[in-house]
Amino acid sequence: MRASRAAASERLSKGAGGTTATPTTPLLKGPSALTAPPSRTHTSRPDRDPDRDRAWAELLRLPALFTVPGDAFAGAAAVSARPTGRTLLAIASSLCLYEAGMALNDWADRDVDAVERPHRPLPSGRIRPAAALGAACALTGAGLSLAACAGRPALTVAVPLAATVWAYDLVLKNTPAGPLAMATARGLDLLLGAAATAGVGVVGRVPERAGVGRKVGACRAWATAVADEPRAALGTSAVPGALDGIRQALPSAALLGVHTFAVTTVSRREAQGGSPLASFAALAATAALTRTVTRQRSLPTDRIAGGRRGTGTPRLADLAAAAMSRLSHPSRQTGDHVPPPSPSPSPDRLDAHAALRLALAAAYAATTARPYLHATLNPSPPLTQRAVTAGIRATIPLQAALTARSGAQGATVTALLTTALAPLAGRFARRVSVT
Repeated sequence: MRASRAAASERLSKGAGGTTATPTTPLLKGPSALTAPPSRTHTSRPDRDPDRDRAWAELLRLPALFTVPGDAFAGAAAVSARPTGRTLLAIASSLCLYEAGMALNDWADRDVDAVERPHRPLPSGRIRPAAALGAACALTGAGLSLAACAGRPALTVAVPLAATVWAYDLVLKNTPAGPLAMATARGLDLLLGAAATAGVGVVGRVPERAGVGRKVGACRAWATAVADEPRAALGTSAVPGALDGIRQALPSAALLGVHTFAVTTVSRREAQGGSPLASFAALAATAALTRTVTRQRSLPTDRIAGGRRGTGTPRLADLAAAAMSRLSHPSRQTGDHVPPPSPSPSPDRLDAHAALRLALAAAYAATTARPYLHATLNPSPPLTQRAVTAGIRATIPLQAALTARSGAQGATVTALLTTALAPLAGRFARRVSVT
């Protein structure tokens, strides 16, 4: 039975000529197109080149970015104000202008780096010079735009700051005016934060009172405004005012500029070997700055009050303010309730502020003292570069000390926030050099 079935199957499979017939339906050797469509192979996007990212990180010296926000924070504290949204815009503007200077610096020194530092991104060919110059232009434009968003006073400071950065990189770097230009740029960066935080405001309205008290209160407020700032009585100036804020921040900007001047002087010939005199001068400047920042900064109101006490003839505005005060507060009769005196500042709070200033000043001195001393005794290229790196990192505790020294409201929190940037800068500096 099995043989007959096999023979019948063989006759059906052969044609008349005895050859094998071609099947009418092709054999399915794979999955059918109707039932299982072939899988499509998707090509994934190529990953970012880590070498290129590292090259840009080296070009922009990313670890040095952590030394920038403290400028605006110190400027805000110098005007006795807490950081605001405009302060954050000033920080963003400073970051862009700082990185523009870094990119422009390597573009201007590409021929020198080809001999002294061939491993840098431009001489090694990892980044094209045109790309570095384009990045500097784009970052400068972004920094000025962000400053404009922070207000006209901030833009007024950002324009000379950008001009100083470009002038240093292209013209002044290798001249005797180079360290002064770098110090000016760092001081202007602090003033940028002060101008943005102070902003432009309008004098607030006098609270309404009933009857004669309303008029007396209005007159008293007018007289006080004239005594403090004549323009404020007209309602046309800021409170405290951008110009006044910049004036208040000048001492802090000068102290930060002295530190930057010292670090830039040490870095003049770090690739060939520095100068013992420059490192010793930087060490002396560090000692002077440490002693200065440990002292409490005198507030503008204290200086104004002291100046008035020193004058022999009182001003008309002072007499008017005193007269209005007497009218609004008549003499008390016997048995009237006398309000308790306002509480004096707690000694513990004063001690805490003093302790914070001392701690930040000690951190600043400890960061730079030993590297500067080593570079003074042996100004070799490795020790000089180590001293420059320490000077750059010491900018953060100095900014925090200037913030705490201002005595402004919230200065302690801002100083601690600035100090928290130091370990981050140190961690990133192990991967990418800041010099």
